[in-house]
Amino acid sequence: MPVLVHDPVRRQRLAFSREGDVLHAEVYADPGGDVPSHYHPSQEERFEVLAGHVRFDVGGRRIEGGPGTRVLAPPGAKHAFRNIGKVEAHLRVEVKPALQLQGFLEEAAALARARRYTRRGLPRRPGAVIELANLMVRYADTTVMAFPPPVIQRLVLARLARPGRR
Repeated sequence: MPVLVHDPVRRQRLAFSREGDVLHAEVYADPGGDVPSHYHPSQEERFEVLAGHVRFDVGGRRIEGGPGTRVLAPPGAKHAFRNIGKVEAHLRVEVKPALQLQGFLEEAAALARARRYTRRGLPRRPGAVIELANLMVRYADTTVMAFPPPVIQRLVLARLARPGRR
């Protein structure tokens, strides 16, 4: 059985597998568990709700559904989801090409377990600013968060990340 990666900030557990250049993830989100708005510059992400009730925001559209609901986030489309039900939601996610998305999610979960950032994605202490900036810069070709706006990310994060790389 695959190892579950626990993210206490996003209130979810993830199990990954790969099939060629396709990343598969089983996501178990507690009530209120979510993924904040972001986009993948060159990856397509497909979601299928297997259990629970989930709200998706994709490219400005809101979609709510339970088991059997399928949602597509094409490359470049901002998307997010939240478990709006009272029980755990189970989603099957497929991302292609896989690129380094698994690494990004594993590192973000490790920072969450280390209590480096808040539920709103804000650093808890000065050192965490550099850790988060490094994460965002290293994975900018895979995942871009909607906040702060990408133009701010390009201007500020690279400068913040430099001291952490020395």
